[in-house]
Amino acid sequence: MVDTANDDAASEAGAQAAVVPQENILEVDRLQTYFYTRGGIVKAVDDVSFQLGRGETLGIVGESGCGKSITALSILRLVPTPPGKIIGGEVRLEGRNLLECDDDEMRDIRGNEISMIFQEPMTSLNPVITIGRQIGEALVLHQGMSQNEAMEKSIEMLELVRIPEPQQRVKEYPHQLSGGMRQRVMIAMELSCNRMVLIADEPTTALDVTIQAQILELIVELKEKLGTAVILITHDLGVVAETTQRVVVMYAGRKVEEADVLDLFQNPMHPYTQGLLSSIPSLGILSGDSTQGDERLTEIPGMVPALNDLPAGCAFAPRCPYADDQCTAAYPPYEKRKPGHWSACWHSDKLRGATNG
Repeated sequence: MVDTANDDAASEAGAQAAVVPQENILEVDRLQTYFYTRGGIVKAVDDVSFQLGRGETLGIVGESGCGKSITALSILRLVPTPPGKIIGGEVRLEGRNLLECDDDEMRDIRGNEISMIFQEPMTSLNPVITIGRQIGEALVLHQGMSQNEAMEKSIEMLELVRIPEPQQRVKEYPHQLSGGMRQRVMIAMELSCNRMVLIADEPTTALDVTIQAQILELIVELKEKLGTAVILITHDLGVVAETTQRVVVMYAGRKVEEADVLDLFQNPMHPYTQGLLSSIPSLGILSGDSTQGDERLTEIPGMVPALNDLPAGCAFAPRCPYADDQCTAAYPPYEKRKPGHWSACWHSDKLRGATNG
């Protein structure tokens, strides 16, 4: 059950909550991406749907292996084939189904209309090409700029992401920059063409806390300045509370809950979401508050099941304190439980009462 220890994160979420834009720029409808392996069919993304409003920040959260990154790669058609294959669904960017585009069309869309910041910038940047050339490549390809124009724009973008001495940095190589600066270069690269949609996959991984805060602040600032819609993929609910308006919770390849960020923190309707929220340290615990000092963080027992050997019924049932025979017999329907709040759990109404009580 979610404790009041989550009030700190909920307050942060409340500060970020906003009216969801009515116009959807991206629509993912019943997306299915499977991997065909010797061990069987891995259902990495199974019947996942969500919408992204123009100028909105949508958070996708869950443990490692839940399908967050594969969902993002599927949107961009970057799933390695074989063994992976998108077997069903639609991904519509302003009404255009990306899954029906040919390779040339997708190359024009990637990096121009929609782009992605990957987890580790050192592996995403070419070690033998200068920073300026790497940023400028998309400008030459998609915007038709000359090399000189692209270099000037690259310097401008490095200034925008607050990298000092940008005229010098464009001449340097990735190994000459710190991890935080490389991540800023990735952001500059992905925003150089004024993308409509930016997917940020764990953009603060492996960065220290101070740099993490700066990167997140930068993404929010640039989103507001450029009007870019953002999908933020993370396992850190603190990041979600600070930066997003809506949240999708995934587990074992499926979407199990979706709600406004404030509503999700205050009224979670899936046991998995409750478990994630209960595992957040509160300010009281960290500061040694005598009223909370003896409390122990809640942990979710067990592990995410293998996606090629999912249990019958609800995939979370083996780890769920509320599971009963109905949970192990059939997968629960994904339904609207209240305005703007969806959940896939046989006991959502019971959990809502328990949370509110």
